[in-house]
Amino acid sequence: MTRIPNDDRDIIEQAMYLPMVLTVLEKDRLIIDKAPFKLKQPYLNLVEETIKAVQRDFKVTKENMRKGNMKLQQTGRDDTFTQFMFFYKGYEEQHNYFNPRIRNKVNELLEHYLYKRLNS
Repeated sequence: MTRIPNDDRDIIEQAMYLPMVLTVLEKDRLIIDKAPFKLKQPYLNLVEETIKAVQRDFKVTKENMRKGNMKLQQTGRDDTFTQFMFFYKGYEEQHNYFNPRIRNKVNELLEHYLYKRLNS
């Protein structure tokens, strides 16, 4: 049983997922930069603007974590699960995340930041 309210857990999970989204976007930017696109600048601009949007949201998330006395630490990883320690107002909780679940959530966030946020 977790002592962390759902809203605060969502903030901690954002602090977990958003750096992963940034990593994917940074790697994609390098690939696009080296790819033989005829006109690569529009793609680079899209990725760079997306990175800026994720960084803005991550900054807000980090501020909310600081205000709420919350911290996150990855404690382990194997082929199936990634373990995180959530620190919440003096409590510590170990959480295991199924790696395909993490990948699916990062994919969902990428879709949101790349084009769904522009349609909202």
